[in-house]
Amino acid sequence: MEQGIIQNLRKAFEDQFGSVDDTRVFFAPGRVNLIGEHTDYNGGHVFPCALSFGTYMMARKRGDRTIKGFSLNFESVGVLEASMDPLVYDPADNWLNYPKGVAKMFQGAGYTVDSGWEMVLFGNIPNGSGLSSSASVELVAAIMLEAFFNLDMDRVEMVQLCQKAENDFNGVNCGIMDQFAIGMGKENHAVLLDCNTLVYEYAPIELDHAAIVIGNTKVRRELVDSAYNNRRSACERALAQLQAELEIGALGELTEAVFEAHAHLITDPVDCQRAKHAVAENQRTLQAVEALKNKDIKAFGLLMNASHVSLRVDYEVTGKELDTMVELAWDHPGVLGSRMTGAGFGGCTVSIVEKDQVEAFIEHVGKAYTEAIGWEPEFYVAQVGDGAKELKGV
Repeated sequence: MEQGIIQNLRKAFEDQFGSVDDTRVFFAPGRVNLIGEHTDYNGGHVFPCALSFGTYMMARKRGDRTIKGFSLNFESVGVLEASMDPLVYDPADNWLNYPKGVAKMFQGAGYTVDSGWEMVLFGNIPNGSGLSSSASVELVAAIMLEAFFNLDMDRVEMVQLCQKAENDFNGVNCGIMDQFAIGMGKENHAVLLDCNTLVYEYAPIELDHAAIVIGNTKVRRELVDSAYNNRRSACERALAQLQAELEIGALGELTEAVFEAHAHLITDPVDCQRAKHAVAENQRTLQAVEALKNKDIKAFGLLMNASHVSLRVDYEVTGKELDTMVELAWDHPGVLGSRMTGAGFGGCTVSIVEKDQVEAFIEHVGKAYTEAIGWEPEFYVAQVGDGAKELKGV
C-alpha cells in the first residue's frame, strides 16, 4: 500500500510543481493511547503507541521564502501558498498553518530555517477520529525541516517545539502526548511517558494471541473547547485546594489513598470527581504497564475497562456513541478490554481482542452499533509502528 501512496504523491507533485527532481519523502504516524486519558495535563503518565498509518509528505526545498503545499486529502482547496515574511497564523492558510507553526517555533528556538519549500501531503488517518492527524502533520513537517536545513536537533526538543506550535501558533491547548508518541514511537512498543518530567521508557507490546482493534464511532472528535477547558480548570482548582496541605505540583504525584485522605479539601463535588479520575487513571496506567511486562493481558484489559468507566462517570467525556461501542465490545466473546481513547466526545475506542475473534468482533459490533446509532462505524486492526522518519530509497 505504501508504494501506491508514494506513486500518488509523485504524480500529484509533478502535476502541481512540475517535476520530482530533488524531492524527498517523509512519514509521521498517527497514534493511539492504550491507557492514561486526560492525565497528560495533570502531570501523570500516558501509554500511547505509534501506528502504521499516518501522514506522508513529498517535499523539495525552494530557493526563495515561499511555502507551497497541496494535500491529496483536500484537493478542492488547491495549492496553498504563504510567505515566510512573516510566519503568522492565517485561517485562509488552512492546514498549511501546521507546517508554518513548526517552522516558526524552530526559528524561535534558534534554528536556521531560511528558505521555503513545496510539498504534497497525503494522510490515511481519519480526520477528527482522535488518532492525532494534526500532530502527525506537525511531526512530518519537523522531520522534513530537520533534513532540509541540516538541523542537529534532539528528538525530545523537536517534540516539544511541535507541541508549542500547536499551542501557541494554532491555538489548541493540547498536552504533549500526541507529539511525543508520534516523534518517539518504536515498532512493536508503546511508550510510558511521565508528562510531568518527560521521563519515558519503552514497553514491548506482546499480546500473544490478541490484537489491538481501533473502532471509529464516526463522530468527529472535535476538541470541544469549552468542555475540555472546563475539565482542565476543574483539575487545576482541585490541585490548588489540595496544595493547602500537600506539597505537590501535579495531581499525577498522588496515590489514590493519599487523594482520598485529602479529598475533603476540594469544596466543589464536580471538581473532586474530575481530580479523582486524574489520580486513579494515572495509577491504572502504571499498573497496566506492569501487567503488560508480566504478560498478564487479562489484567491489562480489566484496567482498560475501568479506565472507560472512570471517563464516563467521573470525567464525563464519553457520550452515547463511545459508550455504545465499548459496551458492545465488552459483551463480545474474546474481548479482553475496551475503552474510549483520545479526548472523548466522539472519535475512537481501542479494544484488545483475541485474534480468532477479530473478524467476528468487527462484523457483530459493527452491525449492532449501526442498529443502535444509525450509521456504520469503521474498524482498523492496529499495527504498532515506528515514529516519524524519512523514507529513503522510495
